[in-house]
Amino acid sequence: MLVDITKRVLRRSPTLTRFAGAVYKMLSGPFKGSETYWSERYRKGGNSGPGSYSALAEFKASVLNGFVAEQGVASVIEFGCGDGNQLTLGKYPRYLGLDVSDVAVERCRQRFASDSTKSFKLLGDYSGEKADLALSLDVIYHLVEDQVFERHLLAVFGAATRFVAVYSTNVDAPDDAGLAHVRHRHFTDFVERRLPEWKLLRVEHKARPYTGDIATSSLADFYFYERK
Repeated sequence: MLVDITKRVLRRSPTLTRFAGAVYKMLSGPFKGSETYWSERYRKGGNSGPGSYSALAEFKASVLNGFVAEQGVASVIEFGCGDGNQLTLGKYPRYLGLDVSDVAVERCRQRFASDSTKSFKLLGDYSGEKADLALSLDVIYHLVEDQVFERHLLAVFGAATRFVAVYSTNVDAPDDAGLAHVRHRHFTDFVERRLPEWKLLRVEHKARPYTGDIATSSLADFYFYERK
């Protein structure tokens, strides 16, 4: 109950975000790493977070569905599919979702059991599948370890044959509320240095600028890349 109250304060009162984040961090116990955090979160019945629900999910789906239709994308692969709620709004001819959580993957398999165009597997079982478009949505700023962050981006871009879509913040900074599972990164610098075969096609700026309420607003933007 106290954790839920803290989350609500964090969302609705920007002036108390640092205090609320510290309390939430204390109540949640020690941080054990990005993969462990998300695996335990889903195992305890948690979901993919407010970014995959309501107005934010609809905004992301609108942008992605438009891009898929505009570019004639035939296949999509996503690194970090979560509980699949965002995917319910997607319009993709063929889709493969990957996640570190076996619970999240199983939820997705059950949720889309009747849809033969969608498949899911653990990230650890990824075997080099590729698609026209690779997605990383609300993932990068949850990868607090440098090696995990780098492996993620190399895998995402390595799986794309034509395009990459990243939905993320793009600044080097810790979380304002002090949450241990959040670390903002200037990821476009990494792409420029390590992935020169890709060019930034365009940026779709946030439709709902951040107000302090993480359920209805976001710090993230869309970054679309195209293989040179």
